Amino acid sequence: MSRYPERVDVAIVGSGPAGATYARILSETAPELRIAMFEVGPTVSNPPGAHVKNIEDLEERSAAQRRSEGRSEAAAKLNSPVALAQGKRQSRPGTYLLPDDDFSVDGGDGMPVAAMSSNVGGMSAHWTGACPRPGESERISFLDATGELDELLGEAERLLGVTTDAFEGAPFSQLIRDRLAPVVDEGREPTTRVQRMPLAVRRRDNGRLVWSGSDVVLGDVTRENPNFELFDESLVTRTVIGDDGAAAGVEVRDLSEAGAGQLSVVAARVVVVAADALRTPQVLWASGVRPDALGRYLNDQSQVVFAARITGIEAPDGSTTAAKDKAAGAISETSGVSWVPYTDAKPFHGQIMQLDASPVPVAVDDAVIPGSIVGLGMFCAKELQRDDRVLFTDGHLDSYGMPAVRIHYTATDRDRAVMDAAEAELRTLGDAVGEPLDERVIRLPFGASLHYQGTTRMGETDDGESVCSPTSEVWGVPGLYVAGNGVIPTSTACNPTLTGVALAVKGARDVAAKLTVAPAAAAQATQH
Repeated sequence: MSRYPERVDVAIVGSGPAGATYARILSETAPELRIAMFEVGPTVSNPPGAHVKNIEDLEERSAAQRRSEGRSEAAAKLNSPVALAQGKRQSRPGTYLLPDDDFSVDGGDGMPVAAMSSNVGGMSAHWTGACPRPGESERISFLDATGELDELLGEAERLLGVTTDAFEGAPFSQLIRDRLAPVVDEGREPTTRVQRMPLAVRRRDNGRLVWSGSDVVLGDVTRENPNFELFDESLVTRTVIGDDGAAAGVEVRDLSEAGAGQLSVVAARVVVVAADALRTPQVLWASGVRPDALGRYLNDQSQVVFAARITGIEAPDGSTTAAKDKAAGAISETSGVSWVPYTDAKPFHGQIMQLDASPVPVAVDDAVIPGSIVGLGMFCAKELQRDDRVLFTDGHLDSYGMPAVRIHYTATDRDRAVMDAAEAELRTLGDAVGEPLDERVIRLPFGASLHYQGTTRMGETDDGESVCSPTSEVWGVPGLYVAGNGVIPTSTACNPTLTGVALAVKGARDVAAKLTVAPAAAAQATQH
C-alpha cells in the first residue's frame, strides 16, 4: 500500500526554505488545509531540515553531508580555491555536480561546478546563512511600486531567524569594518555602507551558535500541525494537469527501501514546485508545462576571492592557533562576517569573512592570531540573457530517471568587465585590512556561487518572458505555483535566499486566500 494520502489541499515539491515557507504560512493562516511536502532526498538531521553545522559530532555531520549528495558517485570535495582555479571540478560537502556532458551544451562557458543537494532542507542544510536585502536594481520594481517588497523581506527575516549580532563578540570584526569604511563608504547611502552581514544564525541562552535551516522556517506551528505531513525519499515525477488545464495533483515515486519504487498519484487543489532553480523547471518540463521562458534567463553570480592578514594587532589572550588545524569553512567564535552591499555603480556584493567564516578555505601554514586571517569575496551581478538557460532533451535522463538538467551559459563582455572591477576592489579592500596572503585574486568557475536564479522567473504580465505571475502562479496553469530563487527576475549579486523566501510568502498568502475563500464563495453561489 502507498504511504501517501490519496488527496490533499496543497502538495509542495521540495523542502528547502521556499517550500517550507508555503507550509509555514499556510499552517499559520489556514491550518485546516491538508498539506503534503515531498522531498526526493533523505532526512539527515533532527529536527528534519536542520542545518548540518548544528550536528556537533563531526563523523555524524560528515555522514549527513554524504547522504545529501544524491545518487551520483562519491566525488572529490572542495578543499582549496586553487584547485578550482586550476580547473578541477570539485563540489562542497553535501552537494553534487552535474555530469560532465551536461554542465555545458551548445558552446559557451557553461557552469562547470553547478551543484545541488538532495535532502530534507535542501541547500539550507549546508548554506552559509547570509541574508542581505537586495538593493537598487536588484530589487523587483513592480513589487516596489506597490510597497510590498520591504514588508515581504521583513517577513522572510522573521521566518529565517535573521540576526546581525550572532558574532558581535568575535575579535577584530569591528576593527575590520573600521579599516574598510574609509575605502568603501564615501559617496554611498547609509544603507549601502560597510556593515555587519545579516545572518540566519542565532545564539541560544547557553551561548551556542545555531544555524537556521528549513527547520527554523517550518517552526513548531508547522511541525505540530496535524494536517501537515513531510515525506522524504519521495520523487515527484510530474505535476498532474487536469482536463481543465489546472493543476490537479502530483505523481510520486517512493524511493524508500520499503516503497521499492512504487508510483502513486496524490490529488491536490494546489501544487507548489519548490525544487530549486535547476530542478523546478525539470519538474515542469516533465509535466508537459513548457512555456517558452521556462529555464531561460539563468543567473549565476560570478565569484572572486582574495585573502589578507590583519596587521598591527595582538591576540586578545596572547595565544595563537594553527589555521590548518581548523575545520575548513566552519564558523567559530573567532569569526566575523561583514558586508559590502551591492550598488549599481559597483555591481557586486562583498562578504568579508574572518578565516573560519569563509566558504572557500584559505591555507595558512604558520601559527596565526585567531580571527586575523580574512577571506574577502565578491559575488558579481550577471547580465541577463535569454539564451542563458537550463534545457532538457527528451530521452536524456538523470540518475533519478528525470529529464537531465543541461546548461547553456555564456559570460558577456560586460560580465567580464564587472569581474575585473571586482578584482580591483578586492585588492583595495585587502590593502585596507592589512597585507595580502597571496597576490592572486582567484576567479572561481561558473556555478560556484550556488546562487542560481531566473529559470522560472516572475513577471508583471504574461509577456512571454516570464513563467509566473507576481503571486508565483504559473501563467495559464491555475493552481500551479513555483517557488525558490528561480522565481527572482532581476540580476542580483546579493545572496538570494531572503528574496526567494519573501516571494514565497506572497505566493503562500495567495494560496491561502484562494483555498479558504473559494469554498465560501461556492456555497454562496449554490444558495443563489
